Amino acid sequence: MEDHKIVQRNIALQREWYGEPLGDRVRRLVVAFDTSQANLADVLGISAPMLSQVMSGRRAKIGNPAVLARLIMLERKILTPEVASGAKEHLQKALEDVRVSKPAVTRDSLPVDVGRSAIMALRRLIPPDDLTSAAELIDGRYPDLADLLRRAGRHRV
Repeated sequence: MEDHKIVQRNIALQREWYGEPLGDRVRRLVVAFDTSQANLADVLGISAPMLSQVMSGRRAKIGNPAVLARLIMLERKILTPEVASGAKEHLQKALEDVRVSKPAVTRDSLPVDVGRSAIMALRRLIPPDDLTSAAELIDGRYPDLADLLRRAGRHRV
């Protein structure tokens, strides 16, 4: 498979697995914490080249659940008043807190992607055209469910 097709496929998988491309999520963190990509990689516990590959779509996923947990921790810290203030000392403290954290990653500590499981089940049970038709029928009243049906009705990239 050509490189650009691999990148496109990986970014599509990131949207499915993480809700959006990881490059977008990481860039928001770099800006919010006024830090470098290399420093952010260190905070997350991943090498800078690996983070770059994930951001660019050359790799589809973050394989280490603790790294993903730290990424989520940083995203949540953006919402705290201290970090939102933009004060350098608060930004550095938040980064250091996450850097030294040892997240215990179990089935109970990370959310299960119910949407992905539902999409896979719907694809096994119902033809794509029927899923799309059902989405159109309920879109006005249940837009989130309609979106799930549309996603299940789309063919994989």
